[in-house]
Amino acid sequence: MTFMLNATGLPLQDLVFGASVYFPPLFKAFALAFVIWLIIHRLSRDWIYSGEIWHPLLMDLSLFVLCVCLSLILLIMW
Repeated sequence: MTFMLNATGLPLQDLVFGASVYFPPLFKAFALAFVIWLIIHRLSRDWIYSGEIWHPLLMDLSLFVLCVCLSLILLIMW
C-alpha cells in the first residue's frame, strides 16, 4: 500500500479557493439594499422627518427591510 502526499489537496488551499468563490448571498442582498436605501432615503427624507410620520426611525427601518426584500428579488432574477 503506497500513500503519496499530494500538495494540491491541502485544506488551506481549498479554504482560500473556497473563500474567493463563495460570497454569502445574504451579505450581497444587504449591500445592495443599503445602496437602494440610501437613494430612497435621500429622496424621502424631508417627508419622513416633516412630522407626518409617527416614528421616523421605524419608517427608516421598514424602508430598509423592503429594500432587502427588493434586493433579494433582484439577485434571484439576475
